[in-house]
Amino acid sequence: MPKVRQDAWSHEDDLLLAETVLRHIREGGTQLKAFDEVGDVLNRTSAACGFRWNAEIRQKYEQAVDLAKKQRKEKKRNEATFNQPVMVTQEDEETFIPSANETNTVENLESTTINLPEVIAYLTTLQKENHSQTSLNHQIEQLEGEKNDLLKANQHLHSQLNSLKEDYQAFITIMDRARKMTMFDDQDYLNKTISQMDKSVNLEHLAK
Repeated sequence: MPKVRQDAWSHEDDLLLAETVLRHIREGGTQLKAFDEVGDVLNRTSAACGFRWNAEIRQKYEQAVDLAKKQRKEKKRNEATFNQPVMVTQEDEETFIPSANETNTVENLESTTINLPEVIAYLTTLQKENHSQTSLNHQIEQLEGEKNDLLKANQHLHSQLNSLKEDYQAFITIMDRARKMTMFDDQDYLNKTISQMDKSVNLEHLAK
């Protein structure tokens, strides 16, 4: 029976795929064999597993893949040291792209069907992410413009505040001067009044 599973990948499915691929890399196997193994366990096609690995999972395990390749090379060097046969594998297999020297025949490739719903779901997710990113960028630009407007308004208010402070200080100085002048005028008036009173008293004494 052909594998036609179309449900979404769970976290456990992704973890199984990642662990299986890393194990095959460490042991000198190929990713194609890892995809076949996972496909048998999850009832998915090898192509679907390869697409899932390259589209979603691989970028999360780049460091682990590099470490697995180093372990594979170290294992080969140890095997060569003890004159043990070394398994010949595709050293730098990176992506799930069958080449002309693959053992798969045209008939095998034609019988391997890609899960179209998964591909459509993946492309739809990418489209939504791009749309969300564009919307976020637009919002950021608007917020930046509003921030610049607020900064300009703040600078203008500070300028007006400084001008008001200067006007207030000048007003206080004028009022202080006016108060002092008023005090001097009142004192002169009081002195003149007292002097006139003294003169009147002296004239009265002389008349007596």
